[in-house]
Amino acid sequence: MYVLKHGIKKNPEKRWALPDRIFFGYGACHILAGTFLEHPPLEGFCAERILPAESFAGNHIYVTNGVIAFDYHGYSGRDRLLDHHRRGWASHSAGWHCTIEKVDFNLLDTAELNQRKMLGPDQYLYHAVLRARRFLQRIDHAGAAARALRIATA
Repeated sequence: MYVLKHGIKKNPEKRWALPDRIFFGYGACHILAGTFLEHPPLEGFCAERILPAESFAGNHIYVTNGVIAFDYHGYSGRDRLLDHHRRGWASHSAGWHCTIEKVDFNLLDTAELNQRKMLGPDQYLYHAVLRARRFLQRIDHAGAAARALRIATA
């Protein structure tokens, strides 16, 4: 699990300079998920949110069809993604636990995101949705999803 150095998320230049996987994995996961759902490369996906218990960090948003999931790592089994996330945060914070909920708000709407203490796409240094589109365009979605499904159902 990658841990950002203190102050990076509050510094727009340093945050923007992060590699894509770190940028979308640590603070802009909702932008990646919202962009995925805006023009889905695969059908049948919705967004889910990992909500840590009060006083814990570790919020995360990804898209899933219930069996496989997609986030900054790429495609994986949904259960594998959740287990990886839980183990990572629990190793840093004793007693860490969370709930999973279906996202019922627009992941690219600044007002709705700000209500949930997340930045809107227009609140990043540059064009975060365009960056997410470029990230998504580099992926063979059908092939990667098929591999993840084979592993998840093996």
